Amino acid sequence: MRRCKSLILGLALAFAPMFPAFAAPAVEAILHPPVEQAAPAFVQAHPALWRVERADTTIYLFGTIHLLRQEILWFDGPVRRAFDAAQDVVLEVVDEGGAQMQNFLMARDVAPNSTPLSSQLPKEQGEKLLAAMADNGAPAILFDHVKPWVAAMTLPVLVVEKLGYSAASGVDRAIKAEAIAAGKTLIGLETMAEQLGFFDSLPHDLQLALLGQTVEELPALPQTIARMIAAWGSGEPDHLAMLMNESVDSNSDLRKLLLTDRNARWADWIATRLEQPGTVFIAVGAGHLAGDDSVQHMLRQRGIETSRVPQD
Repeated sequence: MRRCKSLILGLALAFAPMFPAFAAPAVEAILHPPVEQAAPAFVQAHPALWRVERADTTIYLFGTIHLLRQEILWFDGPVRRAFDAAQDVVLEVVDEGGAQMQNFLMARDVAPNSTPLSSQLPKEQGEKLLAAMADNGAPAILFDHVKPWVAAMTLPVLVVEKLGYSAASGVDRAIKAEAIAAGKTLIGLETMAEQLGFFDSLPHDLQLALLGQTVEELPALPQTIARMIAAWGSGEPDHLAMLMNESVDSNSDLRKLLLTDRNARWADWIATRLEQPGTVFIAVGAGHLAGDDSVQHMLRQRGIETSRVPQD
């Protein structure tokens, strides 16, 4: 598998909502100590938005970032108007799981008596894994005894949360909260169990390869996430897709599982929904809305054209 500096961060940004809940309370205390901080300077973002129209139906497509800093402002202008016009709001996942999902993870993917992950990796990578767990407050007794994909997805989230990025400030959470407050219909394209299953179904050797690359790339995460957020905030979907999807581009099976097949299913959902009147606001990970296998490309293959909504 070709080495990509954006490997796991792109995946973590796409699937982050389920992983902060997996952190133990002690880890949360380390990540979010009660210290006084200066008020952040707000930054205005202008992310990309697309529209599909047919007769009396309008569907908006908006790319989200699941981990974001609270000072980044984005929910205004065309995005806010599209959201306000919609009766239905569609997210990747609506059932975020909470304690039930944490129990599912603990029962399914934690194996206290298994061979430690650090000993399954090459010696140098194993040492880096143990160091990364110690640096980020991840108890070795827990994180060295999970399936490799769980550690590979959790560690980057812990790292970027220390930089001020969080799922609580993420785009999906904000959209969901606004939809509930406005009494809009919420629809999930997938369930949390399905998303977990994508990774759980990966062969063990591929999971280990992902974990090994993760520990190699952790030091570069601050710069990588900054580039991703900048591309998203400036409305450059192709650049963002290149950064986020590079991880799956390097492996055809991973790309098919996490991007191509899911985008095709979502395009089918949109094609069916176009037969019903009304306005729909769809918000999915931004990496799904650019590139050769994007949702828009899948729609075009089905004879459905999308148009970019101009910025104010």
